[in-house]
Amino acid sequence: MHADFQPCVYIMASARHGTLYAGVTSHLIQRIVQHRDGSFDGFTKRYGVKTLVWFELAGTMHAAITRETRHKNWQRKWKIELIEAANPEWRDLAEELGLPPLGA
Repeated sequence: MHADFQPCVYIMASARHGTLYAGVTSHLIQRIVQHRDGSFDGFTKRYGVKTLVWFELAGTMHAAITRETRHKNWQRKWKIELIEAANPEWRDLAEELGLPPLGA
C-alpha cells in the first residue's frame, strides 16, 4: 500500500450551516487542495464549498465508501449534528492538517 494512501470520508462546508458536501478520498490533503483551488468543475466549485469541517479515517476504501454513501443519504440535520459534536465552532480542520488558512 502506498504511504500516502489513507481512506477517509469527509464533509466540507461553504460556511457555518452553509452548503455541505460529503466525499471520500484516499488522500485527504490533496483532495482539500483540489476543493480549495476549484480544480474540478461541479457542485463544490459552484457553491464555494472549501472548508473541511469533519473527517473520519477508515481502515479500507470500501469502509470509507460505505460510510460516505450513508452520509449522502442522511438528513441535513444529522450531518450538522455530526459536525457540531466534533467541531462546534466549524473550524477549518485543514489548518490543523498543515494547510494555510483560506484566503492566505
